[in-house]
Amino acid sequence: MDTTPITGLAELDSHLDDLVRDPELPLNPKLFDDVELQLTDANIPSLIGKLLPKLTSILKQYTRDPAVIVSLTIKLLRPISFTQVLSLASEESLIQALDSPSPAANILAMTIIHKAAASSGDAAILSLMPSAVTAFIRRWLAAPEVEVGQKGGKVLGDLLDIDCELPPPPPPSQATDLTALVLRKSPGQGKMWRRIFHDKSTYFLLLDLISGRHPDTSKPHQLSLAQGRILRLLPRLAALNLQAVSQSPFTAPAAPYQTNGHSSNSRLGPKEGEGLLQFAALHMVDKTDRLVHLTLIDFFEAFISLMRVTEYSAYKVETIRGILREALRDDPLLRESMEGLPESTIPEEANSLRRWLRQVLPAEINLALR
Repeated sequence: MDTTPITGLAELDSHLDDLVRDPELPLNPKLFDDVELQLTDANIPSLIGKLLPKLTSILKQYTRDPAVIVSLTIKLLRPISFTQVLSLASEESLIQALDSPSPAANILAMTIIHKAAASSGDAAILSLMPSAVTAFIRRWLAAPEVEVGQKGGKVLGDLLDIDCELPPPPPPSQATDLTALVLRKSPGQGKMWRRIFHDKSTYFLLLDLISGRHPDTSKPHQLSLAQGRILRLLPRLAALNLQAVSQSPFTAPAAPYQTNGHSSNSRLGPKEGEGLLQFAALHMVDKTDRLVHLTLIDFFEAFISLMRVTEYSAYKVETIRGILREALRDDPLLRESMEGLPESTIPEEANSLRRWLRQVLPAEINLALR
């Protein structure tokens, strides 16, 4: 334990006491910043019991921008486990922070939720907090701030990784292998996967948010952000558990643009049994929105490239082939992207990617692979 005195600690402690008594008092940011800059892995443990309960109490009542308070709180939370944090912050407190208009409060709540990615047991505990899970999904997809969206995608990806019921991939044979991206060392319990993909209310909330049916994403700009966030995460989720994201017990409704007479797709609505992967890849995006269309193309490039290094299965090949059959049918931009994909990767992998594309392309679709 570090016994070096922390300059300004007594003053900050007294300031916190004042704020606990009256959260409307003016904040002294310098006191927070000075102490935070001196925090280390060695001295943080001795300060947790002294400062964290006060910070938690203030945050529950503070009505102004809590960024300075949040920054210090996140630093102090670093060595604390998810279950330990729950003794200080209830599910209701997490939901309150996620619903806050302050991005700092959103990031704090997501930082706490991220701690559940430390083990499958912690992820299972989080899965038993459905209101917190839905509040998290809504904030991740509906937040206007880029940093909140990026944090949410990282958190959800790590949670579903540690909770994935499938065994982790075998040891890597090369530096670019998928195993460099996998967190879990053993199979998880799958409870977070079931909470999101097999709980109808949670799953349909997600679908509503990424299709613009939810009021939080009904404006075009926010819908574009939400769709971009799901498209950036989906390749990782497909690599973790393709079947979970490509099959669903629920049939998703058609995206609103597909029912208003302006559909750019060749068929309306997802088929029965199709999952989130097909919905996002084939039905979610209105291709008249060029920016989101380009994001969709980026998704396909990442998805095809990443799936090449996952474990081989006939199901994987047929699933990707079916998606490409639909996607390439009326999308010349995507066709051009797929033709040039081998050239856009590193030279050492170009031939392997070219062979992989030939394997998953439908026989009736001829691409001039470069």
